[in-house]
Amino acid sequence: MCLNNVIYRTYLKEELVAMTDLKLIVIFDAIMQEQSITLAAQRLAMTQPSVSNALSRMRHMWKDPLFVKQGRGIRPTPYAQKLWQDIEAPLHQIRSATDQQAFDISTIQRTFRIASTDWMADLFWLPLREIIEQQAPGINIHAVPYKVNGQRLLLEADVDMVLDYFEGNSERVTSQLLFENHFVCAMRTGHPLANKTLDITTFAQAEHLLMSLSGEAKGSVDAILQTQGLSRRISMTVNHCYNLPKILESTDLITSIPLPVILSSVNSGKLVARKLPFAIEPGPISMSWHSRNDRDPALTWLRKAIKEILKTTILPRIQRLSENE
Repeated sequence: MCLNNVIYRTYLKEELVAMTDLKLIVIFDAIMQEQSITLAAQRLAMTQPSVSNALSRMRHMWKDPLFVKQGRGIRPTPYAQKLWQDIEAPLHQIRSATDQQAFDISTIQRTFRIASTDWMADLFWLPLREIIEQQAPGINIHAVPYKVNGQRLLLEADVDMVLDYFEGNSERVTSQLLFENHFVCAMRTGHPLANKTLDITTFAQAEHLLMSLSGEAKGSVDAILQTQGLSRRISMTVNHCYNLPKILESTDLITSIPLPVILSSVNSGKLVARKLPFAIEPGPISMSWHSRNDRDPALTWLRKAIKEILKTTILPRIQRLSENE
């Protein structure tokens, strides 16, 4: 056999192996991100048996189980976690080079997991669903409970996005500020203090409702009051935002709360928002995602949809109400 033919066939074999390995790595990356063979198959537009077969080949080639069952899902082995970290940068470069191809969101089948508090879901979920029905009927949005643990959720690929306050500082996470979460004093429209000037003493003497995720009946407001030699009575706490407006609407309780949390109730005239008699630093509200998905076209579309909702619906309402405090 001619030496050139031997060399050429050897080259083709090596190229074929390289292409096969790259395909397996892409499938492996999808399973790691989705933590599910079924969802990975949907993401890659493959059948579930095809992904399962690919996983079997990975286990044979890399001599590791890669994933083990955990409840109704799967979790990666330490080897899989290390491998994923090693391939992250090269895969990101490959995606950046190939993401220029035509993209049609109307044909995409995808599930996004978003870590968010209940009040952020109240702000964004309905208008987001309306956009999805019009533009991207194959997109699913699943809310994941958020406990100010966004960095871990993103680094471990438990979620695709954090839509709330983000506490982390990892270089592998990208955050984009949406708005500053300004605090107000909220109460029912007919409350005795609704039409009075709210000084700090009057504020402290009222009965308070506190939203506390931890359940502890103490907050930053109490530290501020203490510096003035004052304290307040916290008559009731809640650990989520869902029923907070309803409680305020039917009682003489007042609360210190970010304005967006009570936006709908103030807009409908059921609650009033008054300027607090002291300053509280606003909390930055962001959308955050892992840098591995910077060029993900579907996630890019989702980010644009969220910014459009913010620009056309949420920020104008916040600004109008802020001017009337």
